[in-house]
Amino acid sequence: MTETLSDMHVEAARIQQEIKDYLGLRTSDLVFEYSNVDGKVKLDLITINPRHNQAFLFHSEHGADKVDALKKMLNYVQKYKEKENSYTIQWVAKGDTELHTSYFKASNILNALQKLYYGRDMNTITVFSVVLNPIS
Repeated sequence: MTETLSDMHVEAARIQQEIKDYLGLRTSDLVFEYSNVDGKVKLDLITINPRHNQAFLFHSEHGADKVDALKKMLNYVQKYKEKENSYTIQWVAKGDTELHTSYFKASNILNALQKLYYGRDMNTITVFSVVLNPIS
């Protein structure tokens, strides 16, 4: 029996909800962005910080289709805390004076900065510090 498009939409919605619930974020603070790359589906999971209204990349996954990418994302979300390092980045948006502090889970400092700069011109943010947080 083949899965219908409707079944895939229902399954995708269910997994998206599971990811939101697992992360404890409101629907308005999480964006699932899909694109096609080399015949595969790329899923960028983006978080929006309601305090300063900035969007940051949480994680990217590739899958055979939307549901496959979502399943991989759910797996990542359930395990990332034990696999990734925690970084604190202090930054200021161009034209602003307020210093912001954001936290990222990433495999290294470059990946943490890529998450900070995701979807924006690098000249729009000045980074003051990047700190690898101690393992608790």
